[in-house]
Amino acid sequence: MRKLVLLVLVVLAAAAVWVWRSGGIDMPWARAERTALGRQLYAENCASCHGANLEGQPDWKRPGPNGRLPAPPHDASGHTWHHSDDQLFAITKFGTAAIVGNGYESDMPGFGDRLSDGEIRAVLDFIKAAWPEREAEHQRKISSG
Repeated sequence: MRKLVLLVLVVLAAAAVWVWRSGGIDMPWARAERTALGRQLYAENCASCHGANLEGQPDWKRPGPNGRLPAPPHDASGHTWHHSDDQLFAITKFGTAAIVGNGYESDMPGFGDRLSDGEIRAVLDFIKAAWPEREAEHQRKISSG
């Protein structure tokens, strides 16, 4: 009986770690850890285009010489908060062109080959943590359905 209880506890602990690392748990302590990880991953993978302070590239609303839009800001001045969690995740994982389709070209690559799903969610948690409450609330509403 003791071995069975121990086995159940080990299985539950492993399941909890798996759910947490996949981004499927939303406890305050888990979100804080994911946000800290997201800050690091953002600096390593996103800041070179979207800016160290989420400010985006200059003149981001106008196509550049290559006809593509520069990287938008991820702070409240941009439009990232206009998209649902599912859209943001898909854009980050697969790239903008893959999501928009119809021959759309973008400099935004997909990061699915470099970042796990949990790491992508961590980056998004970091970005969302910077938004003022009005933008964050809007984004939560469109994400919830």
